[in-house]
Amino acid sequence: MPDKPLPAVGVDLGTTYSVVARVDDSGRPVTVVNAEGELLTPSVVLFDGSDIVVGKEAVKALLSEPQHVAECAKRELGASAFHQKFEGQLVPPEVLEACILHKLRDDARMQIGDFKQAVITVPAYFDEVRRKATQDAGYMAGLEVLDIVNEPTAAAIAFGYQQGFVNPRAGNVAPQKLLVYDLGGGTFDVTVMELREAEFRTLATDGDVCLGGRDWDDRLIEFVALRFADRHGFDPRAKATVAARLRRECEDAKRTLSARPKANILFDLPNCPFQIEISREQFVELTHDLLDRTQFTARQVLRTAGLAWKDLDRVLLVGGSTRMPMVADMLREVSGRDPDRSIAADEAVAHGAALYASWISEQTTGKPRVVVRNVNSHSLGVVGIDRATRHERNVTLIPRNTPLPVVARRTFKTRSAAQRSVLVRIIEGEAADPRHCTSIGSCTVSDLPSDLPKGTPIEVAFHYRPDGRLTIDVGIEGTDRKLRHELTRTSGLDQADLDRWRKRLGGDR
Repeated sequence: MPDKPLPAVGVDLGTTYSVVARVDDSGRPVTVVNAEGELLTPSVVLFDGSDIVVGKEAVKALLSEPQHVAECAKRELGASAFHQKFEGQLVPPEVLEACILHKLRDDARMQIGDFKQAVITVPAYFDEVRRKATQDAGYMAGLEVLDIVNEPTAAAIAFGYQQGFVNPRAGNVAPQKLLVYDLGGGTFDVTVMELREAEFRTLATDGDVCLGGRDWDDRLIEFVALRFADRHGFDPRAKATVAARLRRECEDAKRTLSARPKANILFDLPNCPFQIEISREQFVELTHDLLDRTQFTARQVLRTAGLAWKDLDRVLLVGGSTRMPMVADMLREVSGRDPDRSIAADEAVAHGAALYASWISEQTTGKPRVVVRNVNSHSLGVVGIDRATRHERNVTLIPRNTPLPVVARRTFKTRSAAQRSVLVRIIEGEAADPRHCTSIGSCTVSDLPSDLPKGTPIEVAFHYRPDGRLTIDVGIEGTDRKLRHELTRTSGLDQADLDRWRKRLGGDR
């Protein structure tokens, strides 16, 4: 009797909380509890000497030793190092993400047995650099990353499963257009999707990788800190341990304001008693510009998709921060309908990723069970020279919101006879000036034939995959040479560093 295949899981690697899900024997997605018996794992990392602690205990350490604790590493993916040193050392943010993934992997193993494969979700607005960093984090944690899927897409998959779009026995289900409004703890995405039978098609997407519930917390912290300073003459945020305690109090008050019209914030320090009341109306006023930013993005995405609010069948809420009543109130006002809360705000993304992982794992040759079609969230281009000004400019090859996968080709010409190499610099972004775009890296086509005349065409083909990752093929006119080139990246860890961290984190076990 053949061995039962190892399960593949879905991972919602969140800014503030992370979730693992699997598909059970009946085909339903279910959340896998962690070692503490909880559904959500705080995405917080504590460096405790030579030990690395992730989750609830790391959160507790924020109140006593914040200098050893990392929060919100996801917001810094793409940077060479996290903003805070640990034991005098700089740590890349993808390593912190790998620490979280390793904890999730170990905890899930205790529940479902050994496994290696996972689908990891990312914000739809993540660029190629951040997606590569997420994939690297999975590698360091000892996971085989089957795919990187956008969080709103994963949520739509969970919703589609619930509505019968992936169940052939459910019969024909009417197509639906939905706007997925995904406001998490640290990131925000809006995606317009069309669900039609077993096809999930993204029409347009936009977002902000530095906008989430934490920013609402920051406004409450500012409100309380200024009033505390007025009464006692000093800012409580000046000391890290006190600032960490203030943040926890304000997070609790935010949750209270989602359930009650008022909240009391008690924040007593030695010889400095302090209590303040804040109403839901005050909180809305303090944060209205943040909410307005999400509304503006939602309108822009609809416009890009060629739709109006009336064309939507549903406005789907995803992410823990959508529990704030102001979110539903705003969307109800602009869309003219009640937002849909039918899927679990905290678990839906992981559930969709688990479903997608199971479909990939079971897929054999032939027609896939479900088709997921994404778009790119940022334009992809190369650095070119403007012939008139001789200044560098962004030459866009693949505009944003182009359906994936896609192949874009660009022909360059050698500038001199017997030229032996061509350098291609690749960037993401919409700005005309390359300095205002994100540099992905460069591709050097070397060892060209020595007898090439000046002006020989060199065709570079960019293969943009559905997971938002990029590979490059190069062809030389007049020859049969076809080259596959890897990027020399401007950020990220090289393979030796990835292997070193993988060994240290126990990813090989």
